[in-house]
Amino acid sequence: MTSIDHIDLNLLRVFQAIVEERSLTRAGERLALSQPAVSYSLGRLRTLFDDPLFIRTRSGMQPTPVALELAEIVGRALDTVRQALRYAERFDPATSTRTFRLSLSDAGEMAYLPALCAALHDMAPRVKLLIEPLPVEEIEEALRSSRLDFAIGNLPSLLPRTRHLLLFEESYVCMTRKRRGLPAGSKLELEQFLSASHVQVRSLEHSHHNLDDALRAQGVGRNIALALPHFVAVPGVLAATDLFATLPEKLAHILNQGDTFRIYALPVSLPKAAVTMHWHEHFHEDEGIASMRGLMTDVLADFTKV
Repeated sequence: MTSIDHIDLNLLRVFQAIVEERSLTRAGERLALSQPAVSYSLGRLRTLFDDPLFIRTRSGMQPTPVALELAEIVGRALDTVRQALRYAERFDPATSTRTFRLSLSDAGEMAYLPALCAALHDMAPRVKLLIEPLPVEEIEEALRSSRLDFAIGNLPSLLPRTRHLLLFEESYVCMTRKRRGLPAGSKLELEQFLSASHVQVRSLEHSHHNLDDALRAQGVGRNIALALPHFVAVPGVLAATDLFATLPEKLAHILNQGDTFRIYALPVSLPKAAVTMHWHEHFHEDEGIASMRGLMTDVLADFTKV
């Protein structure tokens, strides 16, 4: 029997990185190791488990059946070690150099990341914040494995599976550039909404793309002239065209600080989008996680008002 006394536990970190990245190069970048060091570690792992573990293919390093079986066991073991180490780590905001990883959509980056950074600079000037947008379906596993510390956004699918806190609820509005011939008043009529050409935003990092489902439930469709993966391109597109975009109200007012656009209420009532903060149960008692939760909750409380 192989004794744990003779095993370098860092080998398990290399194993997990290769499983998740499917690449020795990317695994090395993630762990700050050279490719020869990763290859050497893989050789030791193959000897340890008496299995090739990974087969090189055109699509990357594919795990063998043994590796797939080990992946879940190793993942749980590393989670337990990380959880134990966090209990030994005292968090002093004034002196900590800890890095926190946050999944945030580009809409969130534009809307409230500046305020978060300003507050963090005042409270914990040496703490680092790393923004890592992930597709919604990958967030829970990233939180569980400590690849992420938090996720913020309209993420209803995560509610049953994570610790979470409602930060605020977001309404939607319609925005277009100012020009002659626009509808008067503050609300679009249904006919005006239907006849307009629209920008559609379908980001993988949040669930605002469910907007079209909500509109269809009201019997309303949009004439989509442009589909975008992110909100960041919306203001430039609207400024150069006659297109309309339906977007979160708070973001619309931030983008309209130069008074370039007209903002309209929608012609139909839609459910508000809940913006929630998520973290994993394993790290709920962690001092740093608790401190950051408080900071982000306080900063985003201001977004209850436009």
